[in-house]
Formats: sequence, C-alpha cells, structure tokens
Amino acid sequence: MTTDCQFQLNRESVALRDTDPTESLLRWLKRRRLAGTKEGCADGDCGACTVALLETDAAGKAHYRAVNSCLLPMGALPGRCVFTVEALAADETCLHPVQQALVDCAGSQCGYCTPGFVMSLFAGYYGGELDDTTTEGNLCRCTGYRPIRAATQQLAALAPTADRFSAELEHAAQPGSAALGSYFSPATVDEALALRAQHADAAWIGGGTDLGVELSHGKRVAPVFIALDRIAELRQLHIGDDAVQIGAGVALSVLESRLAGLFPALDQMLPWFAARQVRNRATLGGNLGTASPIGDLLPVLLALDATVQVRSPQGARDLAIADFFLDYRKTARQPEELICAVTLPRRAHVLSAAYKVAKRQTDDISIVAAAFALELDAQRTVRHARLAYGGVAAIPRRARRVEDLLLGKVFDQALLGQALALLREEFQPLSDHRAGAGYRRALCASLFAKFAAEHLPGAAP
Repeated sequence: MTTDCQFQLNRESVALRDTDPTESLLRWLKRRRLAGTKEGCADGDCGACTVALLETDAAGKAHYRAVNSCLLPMGALPGRCVFTVEALAADETCLHPVQQALVDCAGSQCGYCTPGFVMSLFAGYYGGELDDTTTEGNLCRCTGYRPIRAATQQLAALAPTADRFSAELEHAAQPGSAALGSYFSPATVDEALALRAQHADAAWIGGGTDLGVELSHGKRVAPVFIALDRIAELRQLHIGDDAVQIGAGVALSVLESRLAGLFPALDQMLPWFAARQVRNRATLGGNLGTASPIGDLLPVLLALDATVQVRSPQGARDLAIADFFLDYRKTARQPEELICAVTLPRRAHVLSAAYKVAKRQTDDISIVAAAFALELDAQRTVRHARLAYGGVAAIPRRARRVEDLLLGKVFDQALLGQALALLREEFQPLSDHRAGAGYRRALCASLFAKFAAEHLPGAAP
C-alpha cells in the first residue's frame, strides 16, 4: 500500500502529502483557486460542483464519470485522475464541443451552474449517453432547461472526434491500494478485512454519497476510514439463469444499465434514487450498510427476497434480507464483517413493481417507498406475496399480515379490499416534517391499490 500519494488533476500530478483526507475535493479546489467548480449546496443535490472522474469498470474499460466533488473526500483520490472545467478548452479561442454547444444554444445566463452542466455533458459526450438524464443532477435556476436540452441534442448529433480526452481513455488503469493519513484504500477484500482488524474504530466507506455529506459539513464521522471503491471483487456483477449476484461495490448507475429489464421493481426505483452523479458513486452495499429506514432500494431488496453475503476474517456467511434489519440503523452484520455481495433470485412468473412518494419528483428523500412482488397461478390464486415498505417504521418492513391474508386466496376485488383495509393498520409510522402518520398509512394502502390497478386487471377497487 503506497503512502507516497499524488493524483492527476487536469493532467498534472499533484502531491497530496499533508492533505486532510476528509476534506472534500470541492473545498480543496476552492483553496487552489480553481473557481470553475462551484459550491451550491455541498450536499450532492445541485450538481454545481460536478467534475469528471476517470475510472475503469470491472472489465477494465475506462470511462469518464460525472461526480459531485462536494461528496468526494481527498482520501479517495491517490492514484486517480480528475478533470475540472478549466481543462476543457484548448485555449481562449477554441472551446470544447460541449462548451461550444452551450454557447451556440444560449444555454447560460448567470453562468454559476454552467460548469457543472458542462462536466456532466462532457462525461456523456465521451460515454455516448446524451439525453435528458445526462444532466438530471444539475440544477439551473435562471436559464431554463430548453436551451440546455437543445445543446444536449446538438451534441448527440455529433460524432465524437479523437482528441486528447479520448486518448486518456485508452491508457487509464485502476489505481492500486493507497493510504492518505487515516484514510485507507485497499485493493482486495482480504486487505480490507486485515485493516479492519487493526483499526476497530474504522468506518467502511463505499461511494461516499452518504458519509460524504457529513464530511462535507465538517462532521467527525470516524477516526479511520477503510474505502472499498478500489476492490475489483466487490465490483463484479454475475447474471445467471436462476439468480443475479451483485457485488457490494457496483455503482447504481451500472445496475441501471446492466440489469435493465430483469427486475421491474429495481428498474422503477433506481431512476428516483438521487441523481446521476450520486448513482455514479453510490453502491448497493452502501445503501444496505447505512440501513436507513428510508433507503430507497431496501424495500426492493425485501420484495425480491435478496440474500446478503458478508465476510470477516473468520469466514463468510449468508443473511436472508428478511432477517437483516434489526432496529433503527442496526443490522445482523457484525462490526468486523464486510458486505460483499447481494444475490437476487430470478422468478419468471412474479409480477413486481416499486413506487416512491416524495415532496419533489426527483432527487429527494422518500416519504414512503414501496415494492411489491406477487405470483398468481392460472386461477389467480396468490402463490407468492411480498409487500415491502420504507418510511413507515424504524426499519424497512414487510406487511406480513397482509402477505398472510393474500397467500392461497384468489386475488379479486373483495380480497384487494380486505388487503387495503389491513394495510391502513399494519404500521405505526411517525409524524415528522415530511408527512403525518395518517398520510403514511394511507399511502401504504393507495400504493398497493395502484400496483393492483396497473398489474392485476379486474381487481382494482
């Protein structure tokens, strides 16, 4: 593990010696007078601080990933390559095609958010992904999105030419293990577990999109961090005929593309999980590890009967997702154990769907999230039922009484009515600034009614 740390910033090597590993890249850039990267929210919500991180996937192919620099600790950067908006133009008279498209289409007014849009479009330009989702994590308050969308469409019509940025993709390599102060970045699971044995007070950190918010605001989360984003084993994704095994370090944006069409409930929830920049770093293992009662993917995992694989120096074990959550942010995983993978069984005849209700349509915390999986035979008798919810208890929960009611019965309007009545009584959620307990109980029923109307014709109330 190297401790002689440096990283590439706009093609220049920068030494990280004496750098605080918990400081965000955004704050570090501001101190270096690289003012193009803006601070809007420092929470990963607005995209003004977007930069491009050059990284390789599990297969060794290099990509530019748009990420929020406010959520990226400096400890994650040794051996990596980062580009900011200052690097794009060849000179003052020769803009990058992304910048030129925004100029041509009048895609900027005050300009504060523009560098973030530029960097998101930059990543999309070289990745061949230019549509409305490319800049979904970038907030503009004055220009309006019509000219920005026009610039995106103009770029999509261009064939990217070979240039110095495409050349970078040809020789990029996954960085090896490194350490910056008390921030360790191992390259293998065994190395990570050995570090955890040496530092009992260490915190695991994956993509940093949750802990990164606290670090961005100067909170002391832990004295030592063990990062998991360089471990190739954790970024493996195996799609089999009977099951899919997802490495705990697989980014959610990778799940969106690689698993599209396999699990409808997952397809429907992932787009509402924060924004593209967050999903480029956020991992399934991180969502499980935080064990938030409003973690968007957790009801989906409950509905799909996931199995969680954890490992410690003593060995590996499998935990059924139904037994994983014990209490508020407390799970069956022991402190020395690392979440390594999640397995999702593939069931050919199960109908599944997921829903999320929040105060704003995208990039917001759930009021209630729900995921359902039902299997009916030819006579419409319920053979399998999973109704899972987030935001209604201290942990993500299944509506077990309703599941028991449904099993073995013909799914018709009368049974649906009984299920909806019971759903209104199944949970005792809290009232908070997002919603009242009564509203949350009503949502539990109305979301299942919506599922029935969309997927089980003839049973709608």
